[in-house]
Amino acid sequence: MSERSENRNLHKTYTLMGADKKLYKSETPGTYGGNKKTKVYGRMDCPAALRAIAKWGYVKDRVFFADEQTAIEAGFRPCAACQREKYKIWKTV
Repeated sequence: MSERSENRNLHKTYTLMGADKKLYKSETPGTYGGNKKTKVYGRMDCPAALRAIAKWGYVKDRVFFADEQTAIEAGFRPCAACQREKYKIWKTV
């Protein structure tokens, strides 16, 4: 890796949503993704989210969270496709 690309990687930031629903910059990428319109969060490899991105390009509504607890605290619910068991529990509560 060249020195130039190493320097570029040192300054990479990611935009994440906090529990207060405000966006902030982080040097660490999010571990969960969500849709700010539907208030659904799920895994980064969620087949339903990847299909929606490919088909409708819903990227403009996509948000990212540092962890699952932050997504929940921000008022998002689990995805029925990739978080099936957590979704079932959420639905009963």
